[in-house]
Amino acid sequence: MRPGAPRAVLFDRDGTLVEDVPHNTDPARVRLRPHAREALEALRAAGVRAAVVTNQPDLGRGLLTLRQLEALHARMEELLGPVEVTAVCPHRPEDGCRCRKPAPGLVHAACRALGLAPAETVVVGDIGTDLLAAHRAGAPGLLVPNEATRPEETRAASRAAAHLAGAVRTLIGGRYAPAPGRSAAVHPASRRAGGARSRPGGRA
Repeated sequence: MRPGAPRAVLFDRDGTLVEDVPHNTDPARVRLRPHAREALEALRAAGVRAAVVTNQPDLGRGLLTLRQLEALHARMEELLGPVEVTAVCPHRPEDGCRCRKPAPGLVHAACRALGLAPAETVVVGDIGTDLLAAHRAGAPGLLVPNEATRPEETRAASRAAAHLAGAVRTLIGGRYAPAPGRSAAVHPASRRAGGARSRPGGRA
């Protein structure tokens, strides 16, 4: 691992690693975002750990079961390769929890599961709430915009990349300066961290 590279990258799920399919419960509908597999393979080759931090309010709404969520994540890992920790917030926006992005709880939970301080990681996402959660947790953030990313979110991002492979090349090349740091619970299945992203579609 090169000096300056993070020890782990915490990825948002929907819109970042996989396509955002609203209210999806079917593993057959899980599709990777462009360059996602390439990015994860590059991280593993560089000895950088990978985790996921994702709001999944359909759990709290009763539209998604834990078994269905685990099946979705199993399919994601079939396509991407292994992800060490997946931190999930199941709460609805109105629940006022401390884990739902843009709150920092998911980032803290993933870092605890990894045994790392937030400043040793980078949070990669496609919308402003991902970067705000990173900032509030004391972790650097990097935006990978997609069709749903608002122009003002892209303008406000201090660091951005055109796609995931480019983001990872920057991170593992040691050209990404970590931010000063600070450090939702861990779901028992495969060290899934728990605590569920606010946007029209499947991420509300």
